[in-house]
Amino acid sequence: MAYIFDQDELPKLVSAVPGRERVFFVNKELTKMDDMLAGIMRYKEGAASPYHLHENCEHFYFIIDGIGSVETPEGVREVKSGDLIFFEAEDKHRLRGLTDLFYFEFQAPNRFKTTILDGTPDDLLWNRVEGGVWVQS
Repeated sequence: MAYIFDQDELPKLVSAVPGRERVFFVNKELTKMDDMLAGIMRYKEGAASPYHLHENCEHFYFIIDGIGSVETPEGVREVKSGDLIFFEAEDKHRLRGLTDLFYFEFQAPNRFKTTILDGTPDDLLWNRVEGGVWVQS
């Protein structure tokens, strides 16, 4: 049997640092497994993730709508609708919305630690719209 999730029926998470929202379609809370983490993200124009890396986790972003930039040790590159960005485990990176940005994010496994290289601990705090705080590990 397939799981079918409607984004409007799932908890929305709003970053403690303004400008970012996410909805998970696959996470341990919803599917009782931690093999992967998947969902959609929305960045307001100018919003950005901290410069960071994930230990023990490969992931990708598929840009659905908007224009952004990806910063890595090799420099900054513009990304747009239709682009897929893949990060190997421990790859340093930051995503920024140059316009409002809408993308799909997939991470595996969902047993990872995020290390912030440029940012604050608040960058990992997400407030559930219906209450409570979800802390990214």
